[in-house]
Amino acid sequence: MKIQERTGAGGNRTGVSAQAGVGERLPTAPRERKPALAALAVLLILVGALGATVLVLRAGDRIEVVKVTKEIPAGESPKEGVNISPVLVAEDTGIKYVKWSQRKTLEDYKAKSTIPAGSVAVGQMFAVDGGVPTGKSTVGLSLKEGQYPSTLKQGDTVAAYRVAAGGSSGKGTERGGAGGSTPIVADARVNTVASKNDSTISTGNLSITLLVDADDAASLTAAASAGEVSLVVVPGRSGASGD
Repeated sequence: MKIQERTGAGGNRTGVSAQAGVGERLPTAPRERKPALAALAVLLILVGALGATVLVLRAGDRIEVVKVTKEIPAGESPKEGVNISPVLVAEDTGIKYVKWSQRKTLEDYKAKSTIPAGSVAVGQMFAVDGGVPTGKSTVGLSLKEGQYPSTLKQGDTVAAYRVAAGGSSGKGTERGGAGGSTPIVADARVNTVASKNDSTISTGNLSITLLVDADDAASLTAAASAGEVSLVVVPGRSGASGD
């Protein structure tokens, strides 16, 4: 009797277990893989990365060239620390930039015409022979105090008057000097003004270079050699852009 009861009990447990298994989920078929889509996604990622790399490389493709920091008058040379400095620009084979590494060689050249401050230097701006504009001449003057305004600077437009030998007072110079109302040169441009420390200490005179019409060069030179020139800045026409 005991054996039968155990067997019956075991049979009942087996039946319950079999009945519970009926409710379990049947295994599903594996999803279908799409290798073409995966490959396309990888390709798009690579193309995007390559495009970003090219943009970065192009942005870094820059060269160091010469920039004009102070106006360079016609016939004057660019000089490091005076009127030029380095600047980075995007490289362009169609533009003949003057590279910063060429700055020492560039000092042997002269501006063909006035180059304003802020310009990026290109080869066409300079020439070996000075590049004084056609119909113009440069005249050097050595003037005593009183023969020029104390505020005279490079780029100013001036008139040159004939005065009595020895010049005139500073006050007289501002009014045009004592040599009459007709100037020797009515419209001249100041190309250079030597440092007062360099010129006036050794000679007592200030060295100035003027760009004038070629027809006026002879008479201005003659008056200058006799010490009979006084300069007056022409109002409203000074070269402020040169600073």
